[in-house]
Amino acid sequence: MLSNILSLLLSITLIALGLIHFNWALGGKWGFEAALPTNEAGKRVLNPKKFDSLIVGLGLSAFGAFYLFQAVFTAIEMPNGLTTYGGWIIPSIFLPRAIGDFRFVGFFKKIKSTPFAKMDTKLFSPLCLCMALAGFAIQLLAE
Repeated sequence: MLSNILSLLLSITLIALGLIHFNWALGGKWGFEAALPTNEAGKRVLNPKKFDSLIVGLGLSAFGAFYLFQAVFTAIEMPNGLTTYGGWIIPSIFLPRAIGDFRFVGFFKKIKSTPFAKMDTKLFSPLCLCMALAGFAIQLLAE
């Protein structure tokens, strides 16, 4: 039961994040600037192209579909290896993102005064940590 709730919450979150990235891939601007780390001078340290946003959107949506199948489409069985390995790999991607690069992103970043850094501290890193913990909990509850 708890596993299904966590899976559903993760699927909604990941698909929503995927849609935001698809919006950026199609030229949308909402939230784009706030989602990119900058140095102290305000210069972006990442300059993703539309194709990059498309790839990230596809990955996030695929992760969301993975959890949606676990939560809702339980009658459709995924290959056992996909369920096991995917269930560990997905949260293992978000945990290092929450920890960060020790410079611009994550809980242990050094640059903390930029608009991105403030959003990262308040929203982005905690969200990544919650997604990682939820993913790991789903796997542990399944065993």
